Amino acid sequence: MQLATTIEFYLMYALSLVIAVLAVWALIDAVRHPSDRFVAEGKRTKGFWMALTGGSAFIAVLSAIPSAAAFSGGFLQLIAACICCVYLADVRPALSSRGGNWSSY
Repeated sequence: MQLATTIEFYLMYALSLVIAVLAVWALIDAVRHPSDRFVAEGKRTKGFWMALTGGSAFIAVLSAIPSAAAFSGGFLQLIAACICCVYLADVRPALSSRGGNWSSY
């Protein structure tokens, strides 16, 4: 039984690290794009996305630190993962495209 608990611990720790990396990546990407680009693509404002990705990066990194055992993240870590995945899957491609909406035909 202890083997299963050890495997579960390391899998959850690896997942926490992946979420932390994705959240920091989303924050860095949001910082490097100009604010007028967000509005031009219809993706809210830069301040909105900076607050969301910054908060999710804070929660994800705090959850991934092994010495912060009192704060395991839990449901907040799941919300942080959803926020950074929405940014990386929807907002980032729109901001990176040069010809406007990348999905228009």
